[in-house]
Amino acid sequence: MKLAIKICGMRDAVNIMAAAQLKPDIMGFIFYPDSPRFAGNLLDPVTLSLLPYGISKAGIFVDADYIAISKTVQKYALDIVQLHGAEPPELCSRLQESGIQVIKAFNINASTRFRLFSRYVGCTDYFLFDATAKNYGGSGQKFDWKILYSYDLGHPFFLSGGIEPGDVSIIKNINIPFFHGVDLNSRFETEPGLKNIEKLKEFINELSH
Repeated sequence: MKLAIKICGMRDAVNIMAAAQLKPDIMGFIFYPDSPRFAGNLLDPVTLSLLPYGISKAGIFVDADYIAISKTVQKYALDIVQLHGAEPPELCSRLQESGIQVIKAFNINASTRFRLFSRYVGCTDYFLFDATAKNYGGSGQKFDWKILYSYDLGHPFFLSGGIEPGDVSIIKNINIPFFHGVDLNSRFETEPGLKNIEKLKEFINELSH
């Protein structure tokens, strides 16, 4: 099965357009002000309007309310909202009902019990599993991917957290139902928010062959 590719933490217009030529399935833009990859004061909506057809635009939020999220969705014509905080299922449902796809992110560690996420199955399109870290997003840290073999919720998920160029063979050997895609961020950067296009290109090409 072909894994979906999500490139996250973009904000520089030239860099965004260069990454778009790699034809990822999703490009992610962070609207959490405390993130070093915060795009809100740099990102021009016109830039996102120029993305090639077939690339979905995701906005990443942490504990923002429905009104704030909706305003950003409208401003940038986002297709997907990715929630990284303690957002309740009710917010996820409301966003879905407004016509937006929802990814709910969870921080994973050795003691994680996936059953605790079951109340989000009916109100999200995907889960995203990230490493537990002090700050939100782009920590470059991995969790033990072996824990994924205990996942049994039957809901598609993205793998995130410290994925780097040398991980292709390991990812290809992850044989788990509902493993939908990978989220590429800090390990492919020259600095926060600026991606190394050659590293991304090599990874994506290797993963697809």
